[in-house]
Amino acid sequence: MEGINNEINVRYFPQLNGINIEEVGDFLELETEKYSIACRNWAKEYPYHPVTVFTVGRSDSAIFIDYFVRGNYLRAVNYKNNSPVSEDSCVEFFMKLPESNEYWNFEFNCICTVNASHRVKRSEPTRLSDEEIATIMRYASCGTRPFEEMEGVFAWNLTVAIPFKLVGIDASNLPKYILGNFYKCGAKMSLPHYLSWAPIDTPAPDFHRPEYFGRINFI
Repeated sequence: MEGINNEINVRYFPQLNGINIEEVGDFLELETEKYSIACRNWAKEYPYHPVTVFTVGRSDSAIFIDYFVRGNYLRAVNYKNNSPVSEDSCVEFFMKLPESNEYWNFEFNCICTVNASHRVKRSEPTRLSDEEIATIMRYASCGTRPFEEMEGVFAWNLTVAIPFKLVGIDASNLPKYILGNFYKCGAKMSLPHYLSWAPIDTPAPDFHRPEYFGRINFI
């Protein structure tokens, strides 16, 4: 397993609320640090490692994440809310408040389809409604139409803005930090892969492990 720094800082940019979501990635590229999703926790079984980096910032009301991916094959079969996007070219963000037993999972394929829920146990999810999912701003360089897997080398980015209100955070009284992890996966692709920002020590791929979340500081 490859070790990385398991703590990041999320800087405050009040102007993010006034930028079109399509332009947020360029803004974060210039203003923030880049972090790699590079832990191949199950490298023997899943050696493939697409290049995946992310940048992150926050406004008064939301956390903004931009993912950049470069790798072989591209897949976006799922197009309905809460469909299994982890089978496609997928990036994910899981988070929880430090004092809470409940965690949130936000999974996005490369055409902005969302699978999102909150839960205490993996087996007992509360799925987000269509109305709740609609509050998540999204932009995908691949567009929004589904397609079968394509072979080749592809570079793409996905930008999302998750409202603090959606995850039960009081934007006027933010915690000093939250816990979370960032992922890249593609379970049904020709080169299946499971990568994480903070390392996970389990025998098989399992992203639903909040005990391995890293620290995400709000500064």
